[in-house]
Amino acid sequence: MKKYNVVILGATGAVGIEFRKILLERKFPIDRIRFLGSSTVGRVFEFGGRNVEVEPVSDGCFRGFDIGLFSAGGEVSKRVAKRAVDEGCLVIDNSSAWRMDPDVPLVVPEVNADAAARHQGIIANPNCSTIQMVVALKPIHDAVRIKRIVVSTYQAVSGTGLKAIEECMIQTRDIVSGREISQRKVYPHQIAFNVFPQIDVFVENGYTREEMKMMNETRKIMNDDSIRVTATTVRVPVLYGHSESVNIETGKKITPDQVRELLKRAPGVTVLDNPARSEYPLAIYAAGKDEVFVGRIREDESIPNGINMWIVSDNIRKGAALNAIQIAELLVDKGLV
Repeated sequence: MKKYNVVILGATGAVGIEFRKILLERKFPIDRIRFLGSSTVGRVFEFGGRNVEVEPVSDGCFRGFDIGLFSAGGEVSKRVAKRAVDEGCLVIDNSSAWRMDPDVPLVVPEVNADAAARHQGIIANPNCSTIQMVVALKPIHDAVRIKRIVVSTYQAVSGTGLKAIEECMIQTRDIVSGREISQRKVYPHQIAFNVFPQIDVFVENGYTREEMKMMNETRKIMNDDSIRVTATTVRVPVLYGHSESVNIETGKKITPDQVRELLKRAPGVTVLDNPARSEYPLAIYAAGKDEVFVGRIREDESIPNGINMWIVSDNIRKGAALNAIQIAELLVDKGLV
């Protein structure tokens, strides 16, 4: 089997750590591996029986590498991705930098694998909340066409990174111990024992950038600009696992039982839907898992062709690192790298 040289940019962040774990778990065919970072330059990490030192980004650091897994933020990706491509490295980027670029495929392998073939050196990994939603909705869209999506998300702090996880834990310990909160640096409000309806900054239309990402990316991935999408994104004091309440309006009638049967056959989806036994997707059970979990599937009684559902997935795995590595596997399988 051919092996590939892989470089991870942002190798010691929350997603970078998951990149490293999943590459080993899925036995991705790696020859050489390189870790790139900034704050951890010089530190050495074990990877599959070898010690790998974190290096800074420098001229020529991508030369000789086949695939770059990027998770270092949009500004870094904008500066570095094209340099990597010029040095012969195909970039799979987890930031928002390239997602809406018309020349860059935005790929979820279970949904639009064919789009990967159109790459010109960069493939974008979608927003975590968008990924889990479109994995669940694509089979329904193929069957009865989705006209409108209304989604409210309940997003874990790990979506902001390791510092946000630490802040949530510190605040929780402070409150439980009866102390004043000693840290509030990452978020504009206390996150422990709280929820707030702001993820990313607000834009002129009153939405946040996170909400606009979900709306625009969904149409691009589903390759259907006619789908109307509106989103409200909410941060909750959960460590791992984004949850979503999703309402769809379809072009033709579809029953909850038909939806369940479609999703039971859908790649990457696990249906967990037995309300009588209080069985439905929970973030604590989705954490560490690869699947997108769907439950609370029921008819929307306010419109003729409406369905409600609850969608949960691990935002760091399927919502980021796993999806990127699945793209890399797809490229290897199709001989596109």
